[in-house]
Amino acid sequence: MQKRKLGKSELEVSAIGLGCMGMSFAYGPAPDKKEMIALIRKAVDLGVTFFDTAEAYGPFVNEELVGEALAPFKGRVTIATKFGFKIGTDGKQLGQDSRPEHITEVAEASLRRLKVDAIDLFYQHRVDIDVPIEDVAGTVKELIQEGKVKYFGMSEAGVKTIRRAHAVQPVTALQSEYSLWWRKPEEEVLPTLEELGIGFVPFSPLGKGFLTGKIDEKTKFDKSDFRNIVPRFTPENRKANLALVDLLAEIGKRKKATPAQIALAWLLARKPWIVPIPGTTKLHRLEENIGADDVALTSDDLRQIEDAASKITVRGARYPEELEKRTGL
Repeated sequence: MQKRKLGKSELEVSAIGLGCMGMSFAYGPAPDKKEMIALIRKAVDLGVTFFDTAEAYGPFVNEELVGEALAPFKGRVTIATKFGFKIGTDGKQLGQDSRPEHITEVAEASLRRLKVDAIDLFYQHRVDIDVPIEDVAGTVKELIQEGKVKYFGMSEAGVKTIRRAHAVQPVTALQSEYSLWWRKPEEEVLPTLEELGIGFVPFSPLGKGFLTGKIDEKTKFDKSDFRNIVPRFTPENRKANLALVDLLAEIGKRKKATPAQIALAWLLARKPWIVPIPGTTKLHRLEENIGADDVALTSDDLRQIEDAASKITVRGARYPEELEKRTGL
């Protein structure tokens, strides 16, 4: 697989990464751990060198899974994890917590769970309005100086906060949702990242599975699946939003690619410093996603996608209102 550098940093990773959250969290019952370890290791065999996790996924069990799976590949792969939530003894999130002392505690615990000597990329999971971002960036800077962290990242942050953090400790990557059905980052975030030399790591690059073309208004999700509370996934909104999937399928027929591959190839074509991290628990999906690296979209292809997409109105919010309030700060 081709490699990409995240912004102006020296952090070089595979053009497509692997989001590991769904292997233990958010999309229904967790799959078998041994099968997920095998899947992660297969991803390495296929050229993936960039893996995304967080202490909040589970919580904790996703980091443990990723750490165990990637232990044989120390020094050959990049693992990104996150801090920023207070987690109770019962495993429930108790709100945000990016106090300097908490960041340090999380870093130490993540190092143990990931079985690494240094965290490759340490994201603030969500902006904490109760802690000045300068204090957050300064704490990560100290961890970098101590050799416990290599690079600093942010997730779902707004441009003013990104600039303030970047002035204290250079931000290597911003992770936020971005895909053909969530394009808000194009308004302010992408121009700012380009100006500052910060890489962009889109999560949910396949619209939480919708852009694969395997979900319609009749699809039933497990009761524990996060998508049950997402407005964009109501049956009526899914039915309306299939127009976007039809567009991807139409382009895919001509390029001999799947809708998912076209969606990922579109992201890769946006900027050379964009690295999407689609998640999956299935080998055939992993292989399909990685195959997007071989799909070359021409300027005519991109124009056709842009023209057609501009005529499609995506229906439904991407998050429930209370979750959306945590983003773009």
